[in-house]
Amino acid sequence: MPKSKRPLRERTHDWQRIKQYTLWPEQKVYELLRPVVLFNESAAERARETGTVERTLQRKAGLFESRGMASLFPKEPAPPSDDARALPPDMRQLIVDLKAEHSAFRPHEIATVCYVRFGRRPSHHTVQRVLAAGPQPSITARRFPPYDEIANGYERRRIVVRLHAEGWSVSTISAYMQTTRATIYDILKRWARERQAGLEDKSHAPHEPARKVTFQEIQEVRRLARNPDIGAYRVMAALEQIGIKLSQRTCGRLLELNRNLYGLEKPKRSPHSKKEMPFKARFRHEYWSVDVRYIEKHHIPDHEGPVYLISILENYSRAILASKVSPTQNQWDYLEVLFAAFSTAGIPKAIVSDGGGILHVS
Repeated sequence: MPKSKRPLRERTHDWQRIKQYTLWPEQKVYELLRPVVLFNESAAERARETGTVERTLQRKAGLFESRGMASLFPKEPAPPSDDARALPPDMRQLIVDLKAEHSAFRPHEIATVCYVRFGRRPSHHTVQRVLAAGPQPSITARRFPPYDEIANGYERRRIVVRLHAEGWSVSTISAYMQTTRATIYDILKRWARERQAGLEDKSHAPHEPARKVTFQEIQEVRRLARNPDIGAYRVMAALEQIGIKLSQRTCGRLLELNRNLYGLEKPKRSPHSKKEMPFKARFRHEYWSVDVRYIEKHHIPDHEGPVYLISILENYSRAILASKVSPTQNQWDYLEVLFAAFSTAGIPKAIVSDGGGILHVS
């Protein structure tokens, strides 16, 4: 009888000795579970004997009862998930074709085009993986030439609208067609407003042809130009009385033409002496001026309607001593600006103001 390769051991229920005898992790788990699943011992009692967690023992016993010996072995690792492979082949082909046609495409823009085409938006990570390990591009050249190389105006505008309908952004269309974004915006606005008619060429000629001055009108201006005191506005008014309508600028040009051609005297301004400023300051802080301005167009948030700018100026240096923007025109705002000027510049000899009610302090 051949000699046994394995030495005989005494049978034991001591868990510490059993652990030493086990050769494989799966064998160790089975020996741990065997009294529970074979002899129906309680999991709590076996947990105390082996020093394991009772809930872990119960869970492993339940798996053994449902799956058998397979529960003792670890699950084989699942193949790494590849979202790119989960995409339909035609979507993967579209992704690489878009990048091949326009290399400046960004992943999220490609995802938008995929959403417009297939109703499914892949993540930008998935797009990047497809670009790195996807199929070969099915195109080797761009589908459309640059904007300026397309002679037909209708065709190039139609291409812009088509690319936008495919999901291309305005900036991407602009870079691909090699034109400005303003041009792309204008085409899309015309399409949204006029549809098919917005793609047709339109004449740039003025809707109303330029009006030419007749010889009769020139003669009438020449007759009026003999008066050296008459100007363009008075000529326009005089012509309207006889049924001739010319703009003031046209009348001014015809006056200048006739006076230069026939040597007529030009109007002269009546001499007048410049009046002295009544509150001209001779030294600092002799006179201050109060000014209230009415501002209609402003960028003040949460305020509709006009605002008022109250300012105090020093007449000698023309510097602004204090100023405030107020939504209403009231005396308290004026007093606040006046107090700020007093605090920084002192007291003037006099303050000049108009007849505004808020500026009269009793």
